[in-house]
Amino acid sequence: MNTFPTNFLWGGATAANQCEGAYLEGGRGLSNVDLIPSGENRYPVACGEVDPKTLHGERFPSRKAIDAYHHYQEDIALFAEMGFRVYRFSICWSRIFPNGNEAEPNEAGLQFYESVIDECRKYNIEPLVTISHFDVPVHLIETYGSWRNRKMVDFYLNLCRTLFTRFRGKVKYWITFNEINMILHMPYMAAGLTFLPGENKQDVCYTAAHHELIASALAVKLAHEIDPNNMVGCMLAAGNAYPHTCNPIDVMESIRMDRENYFFVDVQSRGYYPAYARKQMEREGIHIPFVDGDEKILRQGTVDYISFSYYNSMVASRDPEIQGTAKGNIFASIENPYLESSEWGWQIDPLGLRITLNSLYDRYQKPLFIVENGLGARDTLCDGTVHDTYRIAYLREHIKAMKDAIVIDGVDLLGYTTWGCIDLISASTGEMRKRYGFIYVDADENCEGSLQRLRKQSFYWYQNVIRTNGAQLDLE
Repeated sequence: MNTFPTNFLWGGATAANQCEGAYLEGGRGLSNVDLIPSGENRYPVACGEVDPKTLHGERFPSRKAIDAYHHYQEDIALFAEMGFRVYRFSICWSRIFPNGNEAEPNEAGLQFYESVIDECRKYNIEPLVTISHFDVPVHLIETYGSWRNRKMVDFYLNLCRTLFTRFRGKVKYWITFNEINMILHMPYMAAGLTFLPGENKQDVCYTAAHHELIASALAVKLAHEIDPNNMVGCMLAAGNAYPHTCNPIDVMESIRMDRENYFFVDVQSRGYYPAYARKQMEREGIHIPFVDGDEKILRQGTVDYISFSYYNSMVASRDPEIQGTAKGNIFASIENPYLESSEWGWQIDPLGLRITLNSLYDRYQKPLFIVENGLGARDTLCDGTVHDTYRIAYLREHIKAMKDAIVIDGVDLLGYTTWGCIDLISASTGEMRKRYGFIYVDADENCEGSLQRLRKQSFYWYQNVIRTNGAQLDLE
């Protein structure tokens, strides 16, 4: 084999809170992501440092976004025109259960997602559904403290049971939590966590993470019981950490940084807390609220595949003088002098994708799925299109790297969904101008505009990549 598998799943990815809009339509309730503003307060709110309800005069462009709620048929038709074999999207929890803890779901919300799924299937596009993509109903945050409370497990499982039952036979691929490791870095955005003065933030984050890990394991078991054909994956924000020097203390620091991200997947894929994590928690006085039966739940609920996002690699050092010099990404890292950077400071490392694929496959020996990868850039509309050769160059090199991982290294890779296949609101910055898509959406920073969809140059390039199953990667 010198190319991609014949059943390789090419496609793209979005998230409900970054593209749907219509945040109060169809019986939808408020979600944590509705309260994260754009601008200077975005990061403090996302990290749980500032209560969003204490702010005034903020902008929330994601509440309208690109209005995919009303444009999904047009959007999916464009995805089909590109040849998508898979489309990854997420469920807005508060669209199904407005408060999060109702006994019965909101039928209008279920009908909306069923229509999206049916539209995908009409074009033979496989739906890949993320159950929780940085999405927690505000009522659960205010009433229960969100994922710090174990009651969240039952509320989440009620959502899962509803989805697995309603969409049985229509959806095969599921992801339990998006970038689960982000709970340590942006806890309000990732899990609806805020903190009291003097509270041990790390302890709260790991408590919430434990509850999500239990919920994920029970969701895997439930999915298999409802439909044995279901395949359920976990998802992490990935990217290996390189040692800054060959000094052994830098090498050890790179291992520590990698372990911080691998921890969650170690539990979800292997079914137990790894020794290094237990030792770390013991040293740092972190209490994990295990109850009787948790070990069994984790063992019995291991995932079927590992999915991940990849945007950049990292560099690790123990030298305090050179910490955190790389810009743009939420993960603290040192700037790598061998790499170029995007407009937002994210360092571009295609070979790092191959390294990450090998690291994950060597570690878990389970099928992998790249569910986010892309270049955020300012696009200029010219004559009704965008000549985004820079995006094509970025994606081409990353596709070459994953091809090498498959063909040369033997990595089992299920598919590839580029991030933001249609322009949407950036999660990290809350901006519309940071565009990722093959499809340009006419919307400004406040998401005002015609919302017209226009094919970029990369649209036709990716169409040809899919048509040739990755054999043709150059511009024609």
